[in-house]
Amino acid sequence: MTKLYFKCPSTVSISLLMLFFLGCHYVNGQNNEIQGWVTKADRSALLQPLANAISFKNKPQDLSGVIMVDPSLSYQSLDGFGFALTGGSAELLIKMDQIERSKILQELFGKGDNNISISYIRLTIGASDLNSFVFSYDDLKDGDTDFKLKKFSLSQDLKDVVPVMKEILAINPNIEIMASPWSAPTWMKTNNNIHGGKLKPDCYEVYAQYFVKYIQSMKKEGIDIHAVTIQNEPMNSGNTPSMSWFVNEQADFVKNHLGPAFKAHQLSTKIIVFDHNTDRPDYPLAIYNDPDAAQYVDGAGFHNYRGNMESMSLVHLARPDKNIYFTEQMLTENPESQKIKIAAASHRLIVGPLQNWSRNIILWNLAADPQNDPHTDNGGCPFCQGAITLDGNEVRRNIAYYTIGHVSKFVTPSSSRIYTTTPGAASVRLYQDEQRPDVYRTALIENSDVLPNVAFSTPEGGIVLLVVNNSWDKTSFQIQYRGRYAKIELAPGSVGTYTWKEQTESIEKME
Repeated sequence: MTKLYFKCPSTVSISLLMLFFLGCHYVNGQNNEIQGWVTKADRSALLQPLANAISFKNKPQDLSGVIMVDPSLSYQSLDGFGFALTGGSAELLIKMDQIERSKILQELFGKGDNNISISYIRLTIGASDLNSFVFSYDDLKDGDTDFKLKKFSLSQDLKDVVPVMKEILAINPNIEIMASPWSAPTWMKTNNNIHGGKLKPDCYEVYAQYFVKYIQSMKKEGIDIHAVTIQNEPMNSGNTPSMSWFVNEQADFVKNHLGPAFKAHQLSTKIIVFDHNTDRPDYPLAIYNDPDAAQYVDGAGFHNYRGNMESMSLVHLARPDKNIYFTEQMLTENPESQKIKIAAASHRLIVGPLQNWSRNIILWNLAADPQNDPHTDNGGCPFCQGAITLDGNEVRRNIAYYTIGHVSKFVTPSSSRIYTTTPGAASVRLYQDEQRPDVYRTALIENSDVLPNVAFSTPEGGIVLLVVNNSWDKTSFQIQYRGRYAKIELAPGSVGTYTWKEQTESIEKME
């Protein structure tokens, strides 16, 4: 017997599904077992760990539904997963008893078996449509102005958002924080109204300083703002609050005001443009086309109330030097339903953004009460359910909680998305010649039966694979990893997250 040690082969688009026919098997490697967590459509399991580990084997049980996982090919790095901590969310949380609030915050942001380890938070700069009322940090009487921002104050956020964020940071000091405005203060706007309107041209500079003041004021409270978007949904004037920006206006604001202001104050906070739907990839690309604006821009944020996720890949293809962020999406369910549509939600809002280059996923929003309050009148969202529903100290976990939990619990910041076989991807199969069993033939196939999935390599040396069974007749699939195979049962309409240790194995050639 001659032992040959080498790394098992893998490629971008070709999976050698029949490697075992070549007489190779692993030696000197650990028994690389897979741990799994599942949410089932009938709610019989909700992010529940599998009772038994799954073992890799040297041979596949069959040739269908094979997902090859190849950590040697990596894509974007991941910043994290989470929710918007709206003013309304913070208002409900701060009203809880301290002990009960600590319990739910630990569950949401802590590490450990009973927690989901949220790693990204989106804050609102001033009020959003999920506040009890509208406000900015510099509200004045009609006709007054404050171009030196002498009356700027975080006073409203100091009542709820800031103390809740401090509790979160005590649990996870490294959480990533993005902040987005829904409107400038009314005295800066053309219609002197929190609803709609535009930023006055002579207020571009003071509004840039308003961003600077916000970042500096939050820093004094111990809260580092890592990124800002310029405007939530700049083409939607229907919310209360809201404000419209045309693309040329946003480019002007960035290159002549916000970018230079951040540079002058030595702020490392990233500037993210657009922050709207995937049906308008032209918007961020037009800003990138202006080099004077693009020099200050880290990337673009996207929602998916309109359009398709592939638009994010289009933007990445045009400007791979700029980052992609998935900054908002509402996800709701009927609280009385016997089913949880976890497969559809995970396919669209986890697999979709990540397979199209997003560095994060933020859903809308963290918490609401049983009536989906609080929200503003005349443009607030009366059906925006939270990831959790808070009724005093009572907590109900909703579909968004489990959708994010299936990745946030396992995929730590700085993990990388890695290659997997996706539906329709080509692969090579080896099969024995009918007349000569010792001779092998190859066939190129299209993997139409592969379930939607996405995989990650973590800084801790682990592999994480999320698989979505969005079919109603397929209950198993196979993982191929470094020439070994594991067959896994996954009920229709269910989602599974599977983890194992990453390792480079040696193989032994049989004579």
